[in-house]
Amino acid sequence: MTAIDVKKINALAEAYLPEMSAFLRDMIRLPSESCQEAAVVRRIRQEMETVGFDRVEVDPMGNILGYLGSGSTTIALDAHIDTVGVGNPENWTFDPYEGYETDTEIGGRGASDQAGGMASMVYAGKIIKEMGLDGDYTLVVVGSVQEEDCDGLCWQYIIKESGLTPTFVVSTEPTDGGIYRGQRGRMEIRVAVRGVSAHGSAPERGDNAIFKMGRILGELEALHGRLQSDPFLGKGSLTVSEIFFTSPSRCAVADGCTISIDRRLTAGEDMEQAMAQIRQLPAVKAAAGEVTMYRYERPSYTGLVYPTDCFFPAWVLAEDHPVTQTAVRTYRHLFAAEPRVDKWTFSTNGVSIMGRFGIPVIGFGPGKEAQAHAPDERTWKADLVRCAAFYAAMPLTYLNGRQALG
Repeated sequence: MTAIDVKKINALAEAYLPEMSAFLRDMIRLPSESCQEAAVVRRIRQEMETVGFDRVEVDPMGNILGYLGSGSTTIALDAHIDTVGVGNPENWTFDPYEGYETDTEIGGRGASDQAGGMASMVYAGKIIKEMGLDGDYTLVVVGSVQEEDCDGLCWQYIIKESGLTPTFVVSTEPTDGGIYRGQRGRMEIRVAVRGVSAHGSAPERGDNAIFKMGRILGELEALHGRLQSDPFLGKGSLTVSEIFFTSPSRCAVADGCTISIDRRLTAGEDMEQAMAQIRQLPAVKAAAGEVTMYRYERPSYTGLVYPTDCFFPAWVLAEDHPVTQTAVRTYRHLFAAEPRVDKWTFSTNGVSIMGRFGIPVIGFGPGKEAQAHAPDERTWKADLVRCAAFYAAMPLTYLNGRQALG
């Protein structure tokens, strides 16, 4: 059994901070919105090869996978490497792609969500190699694509098409310094109603689709208040995120109206239940509304199309699960403190890894949730260091139990 020198692993993580910071800043400088990740994949491959990964591959979807070791237990670390756009540039006080660096922070689009996780993962690999923290495990460091567009699609492909089925996965999404063991799920739902156009001077001759939708909107708002709650994940929710209409002109009765609904699913809610709740609303029935789920079919940057319904299940890893307990032990011994064990507010690739396939997921990542998708996004160097140490220590901690930490 290989023991872990806690002082050395923390010291090495701190020593590699300049390299991690430079790598992170390089990734920030490469715009990498969903389906446009080619340049950042090339940069990640370069860093993985430089620090000494045993093997680096890019799959047909464009996910990058770096391998260390060849043991019988497969453990994966995951960071999505795409970002959202910058939004209104006037809301930023600095260039979102050039970013900035101080003694304590690094700013730029993707700094917290989620390039910081990739930087820490790669240098965890370097620490493992340098300290000889190998064992009967294979570590796969995954940079996944298209997560911001369709969370979990990348892992649907990895598991179903590439055949990679880890024993567990550590998600490096930002966790505000805590260990996260679950999240609500979500759905993207479409409701459409039809009307009949007429001249706006005589609306009684037509059937206004917008008025029909107006009554549905009121019932949806009321439905939101009735959705069930879970003691850990919290309440299910819905909000109307988009509205569209068709009409011959501004002087006519609208003959079509469609809305998009962002539906968040708590534990115990499922796809069929969420769809039925909307279909059964009196206003939806009266308008003969069509309730469907959106489908994602956008090509990846490699040109691969891997269609999926926009359904992303909730998931929870039990507090007493061996993976949860391993994460807690790793944190305690590395940092001599008790971790905060909690959940994400937003959605992650865990919707597929655990939500669809039942592979345990635990979260520990640099940065803060509130920085995700926000202007002036930033992350903290201390987080990069702690996460690199954590990722390097957790595989052996899992294999060897508490005795591995000396």
